[in-house]
Amino acid sequence: MIKKFLLGLAWLLVLPVDAATVEKTLDNGLKIIVREDHRAPVVVSQVWYRIGSSYENDGITGVSHVLEHMMFKGTKSLKPGEFSEIIAANGGRENAFTSKHYTAYFQRIASDRLEICLKLEADRMRNVIFLAEEFRKEVAVVREERRSRVDNRPKSRLFEQFYATAFLTSPQRIPTIGWMDDLENLQMQDAADWYKLWYAPNNATLVIVGDVDSEQVFELAEKYFGAIKPSLIERPKPRAEIEQQGERRISLYGQTSSPYLLMGYKTPVLRDFKGDVKDIYALDVLSGILDGGNSARVARKMLRGEEIAVEAGTSYDAFNRLPGLFLFAGTPNKDIDPSVLEKAFKDEIKDLQENLVNNQELERVKAQVIAAKVFDQDSMYNMAMQIGMLDSVGHDWSLVDKYVDYIRGITAEDIMRVANKFFDNNQLTVATLWPEKEVQEK
Repeated sequence: MIKKFLLGLAWLLVLPVDAATVEKTLDNGLKIIVREDHRAPVVVSQVWYRIGSSYENDGITGVSHVLEHMMFKGTKSLKPGEFSEIIAANGGRENAFTSKHYTAYFQRIASDRLEICLKLEADRMRNVIFLAEEFRKEVAVVREERRSRVDNRPKSRLFEQFYATAFLTSPQRIPTIGWMDDLENLQMQDAADWYKLWYAPNNATLVIVGDVDSEQVFELAEKYFGAIKPSLIERPKPRAEIEQQGERRISLYGQTSSPYLLMGYKTPVLRDFKGDVKDIYALDVLSGILDGGNSARVARKMLRGEEIAVEAGTSYDAFNRLPGLFLFAGTPNKDIDPSVLEKAFKDEIKDLQENLVNNQELERVKAQVIAAKVFDQDSMYNMAMQIGMLDSVGHDWSLVDKYVDYIRGITAEDIMRVANKFFDNNQLTVATLWPEKEVQEK
């Protein structure tokens, strides 16, 4: 009874607070998005640059990530590491991350210290100094990251090879951390040129969420960022993926105790989608039907029912910059061949293609999807993340507030339509990780 009440409550929620979100663009092109949230005297400040590994080309892969490291290595007025020291001395926390489609820098701090963050971020937007010794150290750090996080982790290597197999021409194939050969040959000038081109106000968005007054934020942004000159930015030519015309398969071997299965169907994303946008949201709900918690089909049938998998799940990102994959992944149970798990996934797909989801299951899943999104917005940091990600890949940030309505409108017929439309084996890539001991047996 309590569970039903909580799920029903999700339908009544849209935002955790009566939040006011406003936007302004400075004359130099810097976009500022402010969402006021006065529940606590704190603020999240994020600067997003529309640059990541999907903008890179062969020979300099990993440069966006290396540049993220260099952003902490000093400016004309700050010594290496001093940015972080200042934030810490003011009771804040800060970090950064690079993805395929954007690089972001953020601070969480008391709202009366926001000006410090903006002053520091404006400084390193254009004044980073590239020192040869610091560059060599950071590239070495990134190479070690690659060894520890990818080369020495069989599942990570599988995912990397999987994407390089699924995508032949799309930059989705490029790993964010870069290929090792490119990292070993990356020059400091490569990073400096990348910085000069992309780190500019007309390629950035400042996202502020927290206990602030939007007009005061705009004044501070103008004070510190307003004089920075924009860059002449030429967007890279489109590198659309060529049409896949048949199933692709790879096998890898590594130091793992169990096999691992990874499947992916080519699927569109909301950005630049030419069809009915309901398709995109229907795929989001479909993912919830398969993998929306303990009561979802994958957990109920594969983990607990037939017990063919130790872990299994699906994922789909509707708000990427480039078309991607609807993923199915899992670890088979002991003595279960990965092909059995693959068949189980395909059986679930076939069921969705041939039979309408019953209304009770559909409503439960939609309530879960909505609840997860709404509760996620309760965090200032997560709210800023959602706004920044949407804006950085080319969406209007207001989709944050429209998502619930789109999900509510999805029907069982929509689920069946997208299952038939996008789960085509000619668009499928399958990768299997095998324990090394099985090499001789295959």
